[in-house]
Amino acid sequence: MLSKRTITSALLISLVLPAFFAKAEELKIKADHPDRYVVVKGDTLWDISAKFLESPWNWPKIWNVNPEVETSKDGKRTLDNPHLIYPGDILVFRNGRLMRETDVAIAPPEQTSTTYTGADPGVTVQREEQGERRKLDTGFVGRTVRLRPKMRKESLEEAIPTIPPEAISPFLNTPLIVGRNELKEAGYITTGLDDRLIIATGSEFYARGLEDPKAIDYKIFRQGQALRDPENGRVLAYEAIFLGEARMVTHGDPSKLAIVSVKKEILPTDRLLVASPKQSLPYYQPRPPKKDVKGWILAADDAVSEIGPNVVVAISLGRDHGIEEGNVLRIMRHVGKHRDPVRGRNYDLPDEQSGLLLIFRANEEVSYGLVMQANRSIHLFDTVVTP
Repeated sequence: MLSKRTITSALLISLVLPAFFAKAEELKIKADHPDRYVVVKGDTLWDISAKFLESPWNWPKIWNVNPEVETSKDGKRTLDNPHLIYPGDILVFRNGRLMRETDVAIAPPEQTSTTYTGADPGVTVQREEQGERRKLDTGFVGRTVRLRPKMRKESLEEAIPTIPPEAISPFLNTPLIVGRNELKEAGYITTGLDDRLIIATGSEFYARGLEDPKAIDYKIFRQGQALRDPENGRVLAYEAIFLGEARMVTHGDPSKLAIVSVKKEILPTDRLLVASPKQSLPYYQPRPPKKDVKGWILAADDAVSEIGPNVVVAISLGRDHGIEEGNVLRIMRHVGKHRDPVRGRNYDLPDEQSGLLLIFRANEEVSYGLVMQANRSIHLFDTVVTP
């Protein structure tokens, strides 16, 4: 049956493409793409686009979108982002464009109403619209249905995300890396209650250097190894080893806190950072950086040696280099040298693409990215470049 969802809750990414898309890779549509797809819970925009495109991050070039948007006045249920689709939406691919099925079948905003009449289930009827006759499978029986544009209110939490939320949510509130002096200047644990050296869940401890009397919740870290720029050796940041969480009991000097959760062993001298407020998952618009960049993968979640899809990494590029959240970078594997079998001398082999990375959190000099695709193993110090 025809849906009454209005086109004002439209699809995904704006048709207004930045000029720098011109230098992006050629758009390639998959030969075996489906003509119709029903969105299900658990889908991501990236995964859906991968059904149609060889390079899913290029989806702004094929998505059809209506820019009209509703914002509710109650502040609770609002649709202020035109780039959302929901489980149950039906997507169709026609004439090189991907759109919601209701965007094809429903009356346009300037048309106050359109009448459809059907005599039997599944009858095909015709619609007069601006001089064009279109055939529609209505499914209505012996009655006239008037369709008028209506607003649809949906909870933003119900919309499908750009990328898997479970992969990045911990890193929206808990750092993988910290600045050069961030932990050095933070508060620190002095001792556990009753001089205990190893602090467990539920136990209390003393700390100094906690200056904010209003702060309640803290995250506990230990500084890891320095992350250096591979070109000049300059320290860009340090690994932040997340140990657990604590809550303020009594503020002072020293302050008394209680352990809420433990991930790794907590000891005196470990550092405390005020916990960031919980952040909802942003909706990212994948796009290349506005200028050519080149950086390196400096760290990976849980220090994995071989990096694959859905692994969070830190790179040596940030806002100071023009990096923005939503930027897509190509991961390049340095192949190295090979001995020429004829001339007997080594020569340089070109770097090969090994994956794609989407930036979801950008700091000044370093950023977090999620590996979206990997066609071979990715390693620390592989390069990341503008696609």
